[in-house]
Amino acid sequence: MQILEHITINENSRIPKYRQIVESIIDNISSGKLKVDEKIPSINMLSEEFDLSRDTVEKAYKILKERNIITSVMGKGYYVTRTSLISQVNVLFLVNKLSNYKMRIYNSFIQELQGSSHTDLHIYHCDETLFLNLLKKNLKTYDYFVIMPHFKTSALRHVSFTDDVVETLNKIPKHKLLILDNNLTGLTGEFSIVYQDFENDIYKALTDGLEKIRKYKKIFLVYPERSIYPYPRRIMHGFRKFCVKFKMDFEVIHEVYEDIILESGDLFVTIAENDLVNLVKQIRDDGMEMGQDIGVISYNETPLKDLLGITVISTDFDQMGRTAAEVMLSKEIKKVQNPFRFIDRSSV
Repeated sequence: MQILEHITINENSRIPKYRQIVESIIDNISSGKLKVDEKIPSINMLSEEFDLSRDTVEKAYKILKERNIITSVMGKGYYVTRTSLISQVNVLFLVNKLSNYKMRIYNSFIQELQGSSHTDLHIYHCDETLFLNLLKKNLKTYDYFVIMPHFKTSALRHVSFTDDVVETLNKIPKHKLLILDNNLTGLTGEFSIVYQDFENDIYKALTDGLEKIRKYKKIFLVYPERSIYPYPRRIMHGFRKFCVKFKMDFEVIHEVYEDIILESGDLFVTIAENDLVNLVKQIRDDGMEMGQDIGVISYNETPLKDLLGITVISTDFDQMGRTAAEVMLSKEIKKVQNPFRFIDRSSV
C-alpha cells in the first residue's frame, strides 16, 4: 500500500509512537496524499510494517476515529472520512452556559482564527460532573483546550474550581491550555489565561461612573443568591468595596420582586436579565422615569441594552474571543486581563 511510504516512525523521538502515527496520517491528508474514502493500512499491516504492537496502532486509530478523521467499515477496514484539516490544531472549547455573552466570545474566537483550526463547542451547564466527563473523554483527542471554569454547588452557589477540576486540568500540558473569562488559581505551572477580574472590574467601572451615581440616594445590587447559572460572588465584594469607599448608602437584594417598593433616588445595578426586565416594568407601572427618578445600571452589554439606552458595566466579550485566538495562534504563554468599562447611557 503506497501510503506506507509516507508514514514515518522515528525510534529516537520523545513523541510516543501512537502520536507519530496520528500526525503522519493527518499530514498525509493535509498534503492531499490521502483522499476522502481512501483506504488506509489495517492495524495488522501497520504494526508489522513498523514492528509496533497492535495496542500502539489501535490507540492511534482510536484517536483518529474520535476526531472523525477515519472510520471503520466492518469486514473492509479503515477509511478517510474528511479532508477539512486546514490545520492540525483541533480545539475543544468548553463553555459553562449558552448565553448571548458566551456565544459572542466563541464567535469572535472562530472569526479571528479564520478557519485555521477545527473547534468543537461543548456546553457543560456549570455542572462539575458533566465537565469532568467531557474533559476526561477528550484529554487525548484535542491539540488545544479553551475552558471557561464556572461551577455550581448543590446549594447553587458559584465556585471557580474544585479539587477534582484542578486535578483533571493539571493533566493537560500547559502549552495546550487556555483558561478564559475566570481567573483560575490552583493549577501548577504556567498557562495562558484571558480573564475578568470580577471584584476589581466592577469597583473600577462604578468609580468611572461616580459623578452620575452620586446623584442617587441609595444604590442596590440585585445579586441572584441562587441561580441555575450562578454568578461569581466577587462581583458582590467589588460592589461593596465601592460603596464603602465612597460612603454610599447601599443594599444587596437577591431579586426584583413584582411588587418591589421603589423610591425616587434609588439606583439599581442588575445582573440577571429577568431582574432588569422586572425593574424596567415596575418603573413604568409606577409612573416613574428611568434615569431621573430611578437609576438603572445593567451588568454585561447586549445590543438590546444599547438600543434601549440602558447604562451598562461590562467586559468586552468580542475582544475576549479575539485575544484568546491571538494567544492560541502565538503559541506563547500569556496572561491577559480583558477590558471592562462603564458605558454611560440615559438610564442613570
